[in-house]
Amino acid sequence: MKRIFLVEDDREIAKNLSLLLRSEGFVITHASTQKEAVGTLGGDKFDLALVDISLPDGSGFAVCTEIKQMQDIPVIFLTASGDEASVVTGLNIGADDYITKPFRPRELIARIGTALRKYGRSSSAFEICGLLVDTANGTVKKDGKEVFLSALEYRLLLVFINNPKSIITRDRLLDELWDAAGEFVNNNTLTVYIKRLREKIENDPANPQIILTVHGTGYRLGGSYVSE
Repeated sequence: MKRIFLVEDDREIAKNLSLLLRSEGFVITHASTQKEAVGTLGGDKFDLALVDISLPDGSGFAVCTEIKQMQDIPVIFLTASGDEASVVTGLNIGADDYITKPFRPRELIARIGTALRKYGRSSSAFEICGLLVDTANGTVKKDGKEVFLSALEYRLLLVFINNPKSIITRDRLLDELWDAAGEFVNNNTLTVYIKRLREKIENDPANPQIILTVHGTGYRLGGSYVSE
């Protein structure tokens, strides 16, 4: 699982970005100020940083400089639309890319993927019970044959893969899927999607080995989980 360091002071933007990135299989650490960002860098290792240029106690430029000095990772700036001077400054001090607000989610994900590949940190492949999930290109294969999942089914699968040792409550699944899919997902809909996903990825959907039910709580990932 790839770790992204998000430095963004707007709480609503940070929340939505975190939900989007988690739905794509990333682990997110968020800081809202320059001071908090610099302090976090000393204790955690990341694969990529998304940094807002404008921060309440400083600037993203200073954060970018600290990141480049402490960790060899790509930095993508989040900047206001049309702020060409800031973009040029950011690229000159070592940023790898930038994206203007408001941005399109799929474009951001594509830019992150490109930056990770350039640094040799493209997303890993995960295997469980004969199911191979390649998050770099968004493919799922069962015993060597491609399985075609809907966008919401794929995101549902990623939630379990990203939390291999955790029990995932139905409420948490509802929260993540609702925001990620941009549509209303209720308890009945969730049950239907779990059923559909099992029918596509399990050898015996009636006796699942990949997505297990934890009665009265939610679900968890089963089987032998391998990250490549």
